[in-house]
Amino acid sequence: MAELLLSNEPFIRVAAFAVILLAVAAWEVLAPRRHPKVGRATRWPSNIGVVMLDTLVVRLVLPIGAIGVALLAEGKGWGLLNALRVSTWLAIPLAIIILDLAIYLQHVLFHAVPALWWLHRMHHADLEFDVTTGVRFHPLEIFISMIVKMGVIAALGAPATAVLAFEVLLNATSMFSHGNIRVPTGPDRVLRWILVTPDMHRVHHSLVPRETNSNFGFNLPWWDRLFGTYRGQPAAGHEAMIIGIEQFREVREQRLDRMLTQPFREDDRSYALGRRKAAP
Repeated sequence: MAELLLSNEPFIRVAAFAVILLAVAAWEVLAPRRHPKVGRATRWPSNIGVVMLDTLVVRLVLPIGAIGVALLAEGKGWGLLNALRVSTWLAIPLAIIILDLAIYLQHVLFHAVPALWWLHRMHHADLEFDVTTGVRFHPLEIFISMIVKMGVIAALGAPATAVLAFEVLLNATSMFSHGNIRVPTGPDRVLRWILVTPDMHRVHHSLVPRETNSNFGFNLPWWDRLFGTYRGQPAAGHEAMIIGIEQFREVREQRLDRMLTQPFREDDRSYALGRRKAAP
């Protein structure tokens, strides 16, 4: 089974991406949480365009990829799980959970370190919050994230099957958690104990710094609760809250060429994770 999955990795990735994107996009039409002021025609071409660019950059610059590192680690016996000879059935869920923790910590760092924030703020500069926001990341951020992920995979000795499952799961939950979709209050309250929901993650995209610096999880919600970064609701409510950051409020900043240069314009050197505590 593992060989079958890995041999069909590209198809699995593309198919999962397309299915989740279309499913959440349809949900957004049928049951939107907010009524967007900036339309899809303005934002979607750039948001989809940047994910295509990200994929191209990773394939060209890091052709071995995360799966390749996992296979190499397995062949060489690298990593904690290989050293401890952890059985595959236990190594797979452990690796997925630890990789998710690593992504959470990395996300916090991208908010805490100004130079990393300048890259990451392109994701937050989206003036709306929907399924395509979940794949909107600067190519330099994607490159750094991949380097970090590959290092964690090698140090952990994560099975290649676990890495494939994690990457597909993370991509799917990122699009779901960024969806402009209405989840009833009762199910949302229960679901956010096991999965990051759109109402939970939307708080993270608030213009208010103390809300921006909360709810860092994409997939598992436990880390925010464990490390004290969880915030239940936006102060202004989901319909009235303002999405985005203080910079790049003009609609033209949603163009792909403008998005790619945002890390190098309008430096906000005062922005750091500590502002979450300093804000009133």
